[in-house]
Amino acid sequence: MKKLQKKQAGLARRHRRVRGKVSGTAARPRLCVTRSNSNLYVQFVDDVAGKTLVGVGTLGPDFKATGKSGANVEGATALGEIAGKKALEAGITEVVFDRGGHLYHGRVAALADGARSAGLKF
Repeated sequence: MKKLQKKQAGLARRHRRVRGKVSGTAARPRLCVTRSNSNLYVQFVDDVAGKTLVGVGTLGPDFKATGKSGANVEGATALGEIAGKKALEAGITEVVFDRGGHLYHGRVAALADGARSAGLKF
């Protein structure tokens, strides 16, 4: 149990450090990534107004139509493309990337690359 608590505390510490430096506005919202072992979730957040502008996840109908898994890099790339398209439909072109305390590697990096390929600017 101590190992799990230590891991969670480290993630929370890294997330606090990232959030201290990254903040979203209406013109440039924060692309917030939440990652679990089997799923990914993306939100575009305006921190000034305290509102979520767009939210997408691997459990949503748009992603399920692709037939991919949220637990691998291919699924993360597909989710990034879906999130980028939804953001462009909502009028969001530039974002600030919030990796949520996770390393910029694997699924988190693939999601960012997918969003870039959809047309978002980081």
